[in-house]
Amino acid sequence: MSNGTARPILAVTLGDPVGIGPEITARVLAEPEATETARPLAVGDATALRRAVEVCGLDVEVNTVSEVSQARFEPGAIDILDLGISPADLPWGQVDGTAGRSAVAAIETATRAALEEDVDAIVTSPINKEAIWAAGSEHLGHTEMLGELTGSDRFNTMFWVQGLKIFFATRHMSLRRAVESITKENIAHSIREAYTALEVFGTREPRLAVAALNPHGGENGKFGDEEITAIAPAVEEARANGLNVFGPIPADSVFHQGLQGRYDGVLSLYHDQGHIASKTVDFDGTVSVTVGLPILRTSVDHGTAFDIAGTGQADPGTMRSAFRAAVELAPFAGRLREVYPPKAR
Repeated sequence: MSNGTARPILAVTLGDPVGIGPEITARVLAEPEATETARPLAVGDATALRRAVEVCGLDVEVNTVSEVSQARFEPGAIDILDLGISPADLPWGQVDGTAGRSAVAAIETATRAALEEDVDAIVTSPINKEAIWAAGSEHLGHTEMLGELTGSDRFNTMFWVQGLKIFFATRHMSLRRAVESITKENIAHSIREAYTALEVFGTREPRLAVAALNPHGGENGKFGDEEITAIAPAVEEARANGLNVFGPIPADSVFHQGLQGRYDGVLSLYHDQGHIASKTVDFDGTVSVTVGLPILRTSVDHGTAFDIAGTGQADPGTMRSAFRAAVELAPFAGRLREVYPPKAR
């Protein structure tokens, strides 16, 4: 663990070993910036990392270790906490239970290291949901898995793009169910959690905007009444409690206003509302940060891209952004443990 001034130790999971995770990890960790700004440690199967180094044509050594203290963190080498699960001849780009087991084990290992404060943060590569389900996992994805591993029931996703932080009142559910979940109580809870996260990550007196659900904010009930019955009352309650919260603001303008600096954060009401806005403005620069956990976790926000896995063509831009975000946010790791203390599982 760093002392606040040393380069942070970042555990970078390979994700699904037959997806593009190993390739984008290898490319980013082979860059001089990686060891200049941090002490990176890959977590996963050394066989997968070596294959990625080869297909990417990188001139870098793969140094296997069995514990964090053995890592060298030297330029020209990538240290990896080797799990030894997937064989070297596992076919690229195919759903496989063994690959899923490796992906799950990497998350578990990295999370344990963060909880034990052996690393300052974890950076995750993409996993394949079918593969982890084939391995026996019942989780919908990384975030839910991290919530269970840390004993957290407050976990949620924060996108960080061009200085703007985007939160989500609902995530992995059907659009119909998401709309049904727009109640005053749920929005009020989401506002409090988003506001807390902004404060945890260093924003003093945050300004949080809440997106509207319906076109034009519902036009006073003509296009739906969720703004009147749920969203506006939740915003008014937050403001009465002294929080700088604004809205509901029509979704076709609130993200633009946030990027222009009017707000520090925007609460999106459903998955695609925030995803489309952030990824359209800067796909590679959009970083996913899990909030509500006692550990810092940043991630790429794309899939395993099985169609190009093993070709060396994967663009590492999103992984580079996630890595840089972890470096920048690492000083807040201690604050995360204070606000979201780990719970016994």
